Amino acid sequence: MDAKIKLRVQGLTNSQIQSGAYALILAEENGARRIPIIVGTSEAQSIAIALEHITPPRPLTHDLFVTFAQAFAIQLQEVFIYKFEDGVFYSELLFDDGITQIRLDSRTSDAIAIALRVKCDIYTTEQIVSECGVVLEEATLLEDKDDDEYSLLDKEPEDIEDEAELKKWLSLLDEEELSERLEEAIADENYEYAKMYKDEIRRREEEEGNAK
Repeated sequence: MDAKIKLRVQGLTNSQIQSGAYALILAEENGARRIPIIVGTSEAQSIAIALEHITPPRPLTHDLFVTFAQAFAIQLQEVFIYKFEDGVFYSELLFDDGITQIRLDSRTSDAIAIALRVKCDIYTTEQIVSECGVVLEEATLLEDKDDDEYSLLDKEPEDIEDEAELKKWLSLLDEEELSERLEEAIADENYEYAKMYKDEIRRREEEEGNAK
C-alpha cells in the first residue's frame, strides 16, 4: 500500500471546467502539488463557511453530523481519499469511540466539510497525488486587482457577472456597509455572499496590518 500523503485545504475557486461548480483545492502538506476536486454549490458553501469560521443561524447538515457524533463520544480520526476512478474521488472516514474503530465510505466533498469542522487530518495516496496533482501558482486562487474606473455602487452583486468588476464593487463599499451586508447574508443563509463579504473584510484587515 502506498504511503499516506497528508493534505490541507488550500481554498475554493470557480471551476474552469464545469459551469456553476467550484474547485476545491487540496494541497500536499510537504510539497508543491495541488489536487483540484470539483464540488457542487451547496457543498462549496458548506466548506466555505467552515473555512471562514462562520456560524449559521441554524446548523447545516454537516454541523448536525458533527454534533451527533460528539454527543455519543465518537471522534473522527482522519479522512482518507483512497481511490480516483473515472473522474471520481473516493473517500472514507475513520471513526473511533475509544473502544472500536470503523471506516465509513463518503463523498469526498462531505468528508472534507466534516473534517474542517472537527479539525482532523486529511490523507491520500502517492498514486493519487501523482495522477491528479498539479503544481499551481498561489496567485491562481486569487483575483487580480481591477483598476476599472466605472462606478458600480448602484449595482448589486447578482447584477455583476465579471469577477474583476465584482472585486472593484466590493472595494467601493465602506466598512459599515460591508459588515451590514455580511450580517444580512448570514441571517438569510446566503453563505456564498457571506464568504465574499468576509473575504473582503479580511483583505482590508491584512492590507492595514501590512501598512503598519
